[in-house]
Amino acid sequence: MIRRIVPRRLEPDEEATLVEHLTELRHRVFIVLGAVIPAFILTFAFHARLIDWLKRPLPADKTLVTLGVTEPFTTAVKVSMAAAIGIVLPILLWQVWAFLAPAVDRGVQRALSVFVVIGTGLFAAGVTFSYFVVLPAAVNFLTNFDDSLYDVQVRASYYLSFTSMVLLASGIAFEMPIFILALVRIGVLSSEKLRRNRRVGYVLMVAFAILLPTVDPVSLLFETVPLLVLFESSIWLSRFMEKRWTAHAPDEGWETL
Repeated sequence: MIRRIVPRRLEPDEEATLVEHLTELRHRVFIVLGAVIPAFILTFAFHARLIDWLKRPLPADKTLVTLGVTEPFTTAVKVSMAAAIGIVLPILLWQVWAFLAPAVDRGVQRALSVFVVIGTGLFAAGVTFSYFVVLPAAVNFLTNFDDSLYDVQVRASYYLSFTSMVLLASGIAFEMPIFILALVRIGVLSSEKLRRNRRVGYVLMVAFAILLPTVDPVSLLFETVPLLVLFESSIWLSRFMEKRWTAHAPDEGWETL
């Protein structure tokens, strides 16, 4: 029974039929769903606290309103599901990684596994930075803009979707150093190329910040500066890691980070 539920991880050189791959994928989807459902039940039980946590960046004189019969319930479901996915994200990433890992050799698996762990920490740092720095500035500016001309009422479903997207986008943005380092590790980029094209990289970081959900100049500044710092740090980190990889390449190849 356990063998039917827990998928067997294929070896890098092992051949498998399409049916075997689909069977493994189905098992891993079941594992993710089996993790999401209890997590959703837990987060739904505490959805009031979650919504209250997301409401804190709102100015003191603003409150959330609902404009439909079902909106309070559907909003609670959306927030609870987003929180549940966040809780089980490590399980989700592990199942995706375990399904794709056989496509590369063991050395690459070890290297990229470390990148996944570091990337998880960077994602958490991005969400934290956005919640305490970006969101308060963005929400304060947007809800008070031209408030003398309007009766500003903040709709709950729109506000909570906005805050969730900002937090998610910021977390992804903070993944940028690990993404660049991974490209350097597999040879697509090099620290020399990054240094030569530093100005192009700066322009791309500004463009990426503009594409983030926030649209006001205050939060744009708060998002751009960390991205530029992270990009510059990626260049120096790539240079340092290249020397280390080169020094260990003859003996250990991919296995040394």
